[in-house]
Amino acid sequence: MDDPVIEEEDEEALASLVPFPPRRKMHSYSVQLDQFDQKPHHQIRKHSLDEVPRSTTLGNDAVYFDSSDEEFSTGGAIAIANASGETVSDGGEDYAVVAPPPNAGVGEDAVEPLPEFIGAGGGAGIFKVPVRAAVHPGRPPCLELRPHPLRETQTGKFLRNIACTETQLWAGQENGVRVWNMEEVYDAGCGIGGQVQRGDEDTAPFHESVATAPTLCLVADQSNKLLWSGHKDGKIRAWKMDQEQPCEASDDSEPFKERISWLAHRGPVNSIVISSYGDMWSCSEGGVIKIWPWDSLEKSLLIKPAEKHMAALLVERSAIDLRTQVTVNGTCSISSSEVKFLLTDSVRAKVWAVQSLSFSIWDARSKDLLKVLNVDGQVECRVDTPPTQDQHGDDETKLKFFSASKKEKPQGFLQRSRNAIMGAAGAVRRVATRSAGGFAEDTRKTEAIVLAVDGTIWTGNMSGQIVQWDGNGSRLKDVNHHHKPVLCFCTFGDRIYVGYASGYIQVLDFDGKLMASWVSHNEPVIKLAAGGGFIFSLATHGGVRGWYVTSPGPLDNIIRTELSQKEALYARQDNVRILIGTWNVGQGRATHGALMSWLGSVASDVGIVVIGLQEVDMGAGFLAMSAAKETVGLEGSVVGQWWIDAIGKALDEKNTFERMGSRQLAGLLISLWARKEIRTHVGDLDVAAVPCGFGRAIGNKGGVGLRIRVYDRIMCFVNCHLAAHLEAVNRRNADFNHIFRLMVFSKGHNLSNTAAAGVSTTAYTLKTTTNPTTGTEEVKSDLAAADLIAFFGDFNYRLYGITYDEARDFISQRSFDWLRERDQLRQEMKAGKVFQGMREALITFPPTYKFEKNRPGLGGYDSGEKKRIPAWCDRVIYRDTQASPFSESNLQCPVVSSVIMYEACMDVTESDHKPVRCKFHATIAHVDKSVRRQELGNIIRTNEKIKSIFEDLKFVPETSVSTNSIVLQSQDTVILTITNTSTTNKAMFSIICGGTTFVKDDGEESDYTPRGSFGLPRWLEVTPAAGIISPEGTVDVKVHHEDFQTMEECVDGIPQSWWCEDTRDKEAILMVNIRGSCSTTMTSHSVKVRHCYSARVCLLESRPKNLTKHLGGSRRHPTDKSRHGSTRPRTEDSVSRGKSH
Repeated sequence: MDDPVIEEEDEEALASLVPFPPRRKMHSYSVQLDQFDQKPHHQIRKHSLDEVPRSTTLGNDAVYFDSSDEEFSTGGAIAIANASGETVSDGGEDYAVVAPPPNAGVGEDAVEPLPEFIGAGGGAGIFKVPVRAAVHPGRPPCLELRPHPLRETQTGKFLRNIACTETQLWAGQENGVRVWNMEEVYDAGCGIGGQVQRGDEDTAPFHESVATAPTLCLVADQSNKLLWSGHKDGKIRAWKMDQEQPCEASDDSEPFKERISWLAHRGPVNSIVISSYGDMWSCSEGGVIKIWPWDSLEKSLLIKPAEKHMAALLVERSAIDLRTQVTVNGTCSISSSEVKFLLTDSVRAKVWAVQSLSFSIWDARSKDLLKVLNVDGQVECRVDTPPTQDQHGDDETKLKFFSASKKEKPQGFLQRSRNAIMGAAGAVRRVATRSAGGFAEDTRKTEAIVLAVDGTIWTGNMSGQIVQWDGNGSRLKDVNHHHKPVLCFCTFGDRIYVGYASGYIQVLDFDGKLMASWVSHNEPVIKLAAGGGFIFSLATHGGVRGWYVTSPGPLDNIIRTELSQKEALYARQDNVRILIGTWNVGQGRATHGALMSWLGSVASDVGIVVIGLQEVDMGAGFLAMSAAKETVGLEGSVVGQWWIDAIGKALDEKNTFERMGSRQLAGLLISLWARKEIRTHVGDLDVAAVPCGFGRAIGNKGGVGLRIRVYDRIMCFVNCHLAAHLEAVNRRNADFNHIFRLMVFSKGHNLSNTAAAGVSTTAYTLKTTTNPTTGTEEVKSDLAAADLIAFFGDFNYRLYGITYDEARDFISQRSFDWLRERDQLRQEMKAGKVFQGMREALITFPPTYKFEKNRPGLGGYDSGEKKRIPAWCDRVIYRDTQASPFSESNLQCPVVSSVIMYEACMDVTESDHKPVRCKFHATIAHVDKSVRRQELGNIIRTNEKIKSIFEDLKFVPETSVSTNSIVLQSQDTVILTITNTSTTNKAMFSIICGGTTFVKDDGEESDYTPRGSFGLPRWLEVTPAAGIISPEGTVDVKVHHEDFQTMEECVDGIPQSWWCEDTRDKEAILMVNIRGSCSTTMTSHSVKVRHCYSARVCLLESRPKNLTKHLGGSRRHPTDKSRHGSTRPRTEDSVSRGKSH
């Protein structure tokens, strides 16, 4: 339907509320497009550390769009306007009319494709066909351990976390944990119909646990071969690492069970670490931090599995609540906000606790609070965060309708409706904006933390800022290489890997300089873990990729070349037919017969049905309510749901099709169905909406879109209703341009897995906001990245230069060739001003607008007072990956489509528009990821150059230690000197405890007991326990004996204190592990440290006789009979260094 014309005084009033484009001089039905400031496209960066510029931003980098895992898109620059305001196509292709070659039938029924008109301007900028390849050239090759699963298959089992050792990768998921063996990472998956659940058909072989509450955190303890997990139900569980791993799923493969578990917190367990002295630390809501002494954990592990309840009771009673220990007279030294992360500083034996805007630093040995500081580095004596709420006046929270025009004159109904809509929408928007400002999350919030081997601490926040700290909490420097939130870190050698909400991974050196970056996933990277020669990344969709530690480097080009040559082995093709229907329903409803005539009669051979409706529901009240609902994230209407149900009934959705999803914006509605036979290959439905009406704020005009993955290719469908009236060509062109550039897809309200993935809501919202962030980085266009884009709807382009009677005559004679030359849309596409480079089948049906309702036949055209000239308002236009017409489908051109039906249903009379339907035949090339992973494994195992590169990674600089035996008495200190004898290479060292024992009086050999995560005994201090040694340099390590005599036990619930000391001689084996800056192996020096008892301590209080009954009930300082420690658990480096050679 036509829109009311906006009068001059109304336009002036609207401009004060919302942005409104200035009035332009219109001529010859062409439009100068709005100018957009954009950067030119850049070259694909070469992934060589020597060639990567040390820039501080990504502004000069090419942006790669990841619609699938093997192809890429370089995006392109937005067309630049010249001085006169006209858009320059910058080398875009000219328009063309193409006919299919002879015998070009498609599908099993060999249907002939229809001739097509191709618009100009598609060769440049964001309208350029995306570039694809068999192997992604815009990033390093990777191991697809778990290919991107369809979101719909992951309900209740999204992966949340990963932890890695040198031999295994563990993942925490919503229903338990799973584990991969490194020996099997290149093996084939089970495939469709295998014994695994949907979403894991191409995943490398893995083994799963029994069902548990959602897993939030993981930490590996290699000394005891255990994986510890924290869960949403407040429990901590232990899993044995030596589970039997089936090579393939079988009926007799039972899920493995936990070794022990206990209730650790009332709320979720957010993070777990094992300190340098072997105690487990955990955190939760309300600022709660608890310590679980290793001696209690060790005893619980010795209890038989049948008595797990006794083991749980033993551990639960041993808990030390740090919050209560730093609370004096009701005043606590730390904030009551949620503790999000814990970090073990294994260099100095400290533990960092991370809250949103503050840190607390604890001594791992004494468990004393050392310092509390905020994210700006300022020391705080007390953190107090009382809840605050912004108070808004009544005038801020009430919807005010826009006042009448300054000119006192009578207003018609349409004028009053327009004023009401704009007043409601403007008020809603003002309230939403100001309210959002009151409740918006602080972008300084810490989202990730990691310890580097040089002893510095690195944190990342929601603004993309990365901050370096020393071990005492002093802020050293901050860098910012990306404007999206930092979500995770990991370290390997002398590199720091950073994962962002944009899907980027960056590699930094210890000075914070950018070494390399690439797009690793098309969704946020929520976890990184190092081990087995890989840096593994986990994205919110659940996909896991392994990046070789040498990347970017020479290995990448070798793998890329070899893998590309094997394309024929893993390339696959599938065909699918897509039915698109568009109809402006004019606020009416249709009979079942009309829907069957339009859709049901032609849907028998299609796999996907997409329907777009316009003017489902209109009116001032509805539009105002729709604008308000959109502001708070709600959409849809009763009438819209009626249409979805009615169309579903016509498609027989209960038996034949499955409804995938929909999106409504005011009167615009789009919905999609998939045939059940191909449902396993269709998913990841995302939605989008861009309003274009009334100052780009109201949805009476605009576009709604759906994005979906089909055979691992991205297809976007956009239902549009563009500006009305014959003379508004410029406005229509601008509407399309606005929609194409600003449409950003996000998960539907019922499909979001943000919480499931453990990503903060704001962090993810920053990525998927409809309004692109302005900054140094080029804005990514979601539509430009798609393999197939289809625009359809009421475009409102009219016939020009012709009268009503002339048009009726040509229609009655079916002289559509002449009418097509008077079509505004075709003329604008010829000039490259709209739908640049897109295609439309030649129209062979009568104009679909405007008709009188319920009048059949061509005699039903509008014969009223206005006598609107008939026009092809309702259209379907598309673009696939073909750079030239009728190309062959392959991994370089993965989606090749052709139109086999383009019709209007002239017998349907329920609206003033006729419904239009268009049927596509699409051939889709995609990758068998399981086969490709096998081929990658073959290349790694057989290529001599690759084997040579991996052999070089085993190099470890030669080092020496000043002694292999140390004897300490009480409070003694001995300096252990480590020397790097290499003249060219840095050496990374870490010191862990391989085991402790008591020296027997008879001189017999004693058994060394491994400690938790190779932790130190309580009587021994080693500082620094890790670091870097420059070539030909040395480092002095202080090995100190420290008495720890104060003990406090609970006997029958009463604290009991005494002084005591074990008089037996004790011995520990220190392992000095050495790696190179990028070594996958290590060497170890063994240093025996003995403490000889030299003094007696008077017994101040008798030891209770029944103390043995209460070994698990320590309240403050548990017995140090079996103290253990750990190196840092956040990365696998420290764990792997515990191996002896």
